[in-house]
Amino acid sequence: MFYSACQSNNETNKKMKAIVCTKYGLEALQLKEVKNPVPGENEVLVEVHASSVTTNNAIMVTGKPFFVRLMGKSVFKPSFTIPGTDLSGRVISVGSNVKQFKPGDEVFGDTYPCFGTCAEYIAVPESALCHKPANLSFEEAAAVPQVAVVALQGLRNHGHILKGQKVLIFGASGGIGSFAIQLAKYYGTEVTGVCSSRNVAMVRSMGADYVIDYTKEDYTRSEKKYDLIYAISYRSIFDHMRALSPRGVFVSTGGPSLSRVFQEMLMGPMISNKNGKRVATGWMAEVNRNDLAFIKDLIEAGKLKPFIDRYYPLSETAEAFRYYGQGHTRGKVVITVSGNRK
Repeated sequence: MFYSACQSNNETNKKMKAIVCTKYGLEALQLKEVKNPVPGENEVLVEVHASSVTTNNAIMVTGKPFFVRLMGKSVFKPSFTIPGTDLSGRVISVGSNVKQFKPGDEVFGDTYPCFGTCAEYIAVPESALCHKPANLSFEEAAAVPQVAVVALQGLRNHGHILKGQKVLIFGASGGIGSFAIQLAKYYGTEVTGVCSSRNVAMVRSMGADYVIDYTKEDYTRSEKKYDLIYAISYRSIFDHMRALSPRGVFVSTGGPSLSRVFQEMLMGPMISNKNGKRVATGWMAEVNRNDLAFIKDLIEAGKLKPFIDRYYPLSETAEAFRYYGQGHTRGKVVITVSGNRK
C-alpha cells in the first residue's frame, strides 16, 4: 500500500501517539507510541489536530465484507498500520521539493490511499493537502474532505446536475448526504431530502426544499418524479428507477450489502439502455485537490458547512468506529487528535 511509502523514513528516535491496527476488528485498535514519520522530498509533515471516521476506513479496519481483504491483498490483517485518511492540522516541516506549503500553515485533506491520520503526526504528499478553510475549526475541517468530494463528484461528474432539476438525496442526514443537499442547492436545483423522523428538522436546516420521512412515506411510489436521485442503495435499483423522470439519472454511492452492489453493477448497464433513464453505479471517487479547493471556496463563501454528530478523543477511536458502524450517524464523527478546539 501507498502508506508504507508515506512513512518510509522513520529513522528518528522521536515518538508519537497513534492508533495501531495489527489485525481486523475494532477490538484490535490500540493506542501506542510509534516512531515519528519523516517527510520525503515531495512530502509535508503535518501535526494532526483532527481526523474523522469514513466508510472506507471502517471497512478496512473491520475487514468486512470479506471480499475487501482480497482487494487489499491482505487476508489476515490490514495492509496498513495506522487507520485514518481525513485530516486537518498544522504543517511542521516540508520536503525539499514542496512549493505550496510552509511550516505553520493550517491544512486539511484526504490522504487516501495513504492511511495514517489517526496519529499525532503524518507525512503525506503535498498533492493530498489544501489550506484549511479560514472559517472552520480544525475539528470542523476534518469532517469535510472525503464526504464533500464524494458528494460533489457524484452530483456533478456522474449525475450531471443542472439548474432547475428536481433532485432527491436519500440518506440526507449522513456525512455524504449533508453535503449533497447543500451542493444541490448551490447548483440551483429543487432538493428533496429523505431521512428518518428524528432528522427531518436537521435536513430542513441544510436547505432542503422538501423533506420526506421514509418511515411514513415511500418516495418510490409517489407520483412525483426526479431528474436526479443520489442515494445509498438500501432500496432495489428498480425502486429508484420507478421514481425517476423519463430521462432521469440514478447515482449510487454503494449499498449496505454485497448483493445490492452486485445488483446495481449487473443490472445498471442494461436498465440504462431503456426509456432514456440512466444508472451511475460502481464508480469510485477520486482524491482531487482541485475539487477540495473548490469545496474550500464554497465553505469560505458560506455556501457549505459540515455537520458533526459526535467528537471522540484519539484514545477512543474504536468507540468512534463502533458508533459509526451502527448506521445512525447524523453528519460526521470526528476524532480529536492534538491541540485544542478553536
